[in-house]
Amino acid sequence: MTPVLHAPPRPPSERRTNGRIPPAPPDFGGDGDDDREHGPRRGLDNLRLAVLFFMGAEAMFFGALISALLVLRLGMAAWPPPLEPRLPITITGLNTAGRARRRGEPARHVRWLQGTAALGALFLAVQGYEWIRLIGFGLSLASGVYGTTFFALIGLHGLHVLAALVWLVVTTALVARGRFGEGHSAPVQACAMFWHFVVGVWPVLYFTVYLI
Repeated sequence: MTPVLHAPPRPPSERRTNGRIPPAPPDFGGDGDDDREHGPRRGLDNLRLAVLFFMGAEAMFFGALISALLVLRLGMAAWPPPLEPRLPITITGLNTAGRARRRGEPARHVRWLQGTAALGALFLAVQGYEWIRLIGFGLSLASGVYGTTFFALIGLHGLHVLAALVWLVVTTALVARGRFGEGHSAPVQACAMFWHFVVGVWPVLYFTVYLI
């Protein structure tokens, strides 16, 4: 019986498809491990994603406080209640307009970062001065629903502004030292996201607390 001889298989690099050699698979580098990088990652980094989740939680928190304020006001015969001081609408409105001027400025440039931080500090200074005057007129957390809702909403927003201002000052100092170069701007963008959130919340509070 004559043995049947089979041709040895061709190496992968010599196999042909319809007479053509197929292209070699792309080389991603590395030593063949499964954890090698196959290209640049896309999407949000962990820091900005965490800031987004935090902003969503804060938006719901302020929304709950505003809803509680509106419900309480609907049950009151007069707002503000008699003998309670009126809120400083004019100066607070001017403070709001001055703060919104930098809202759309680029956050990467040190000069704009410093200007934005200065406006944030001015906003807090004006707000603090008005709070001291209102307390002197008798408005406090213990003066009833009117004082409690005012300091709960405006005071908590002031704390958010202070936190955003500290973050902005630290970010400005790091940018001035060149810590965030090309491809490492995620911390600056996260800071800008939170700052814009705090800025965006204030007109809603001003309209709800001061104007309605």
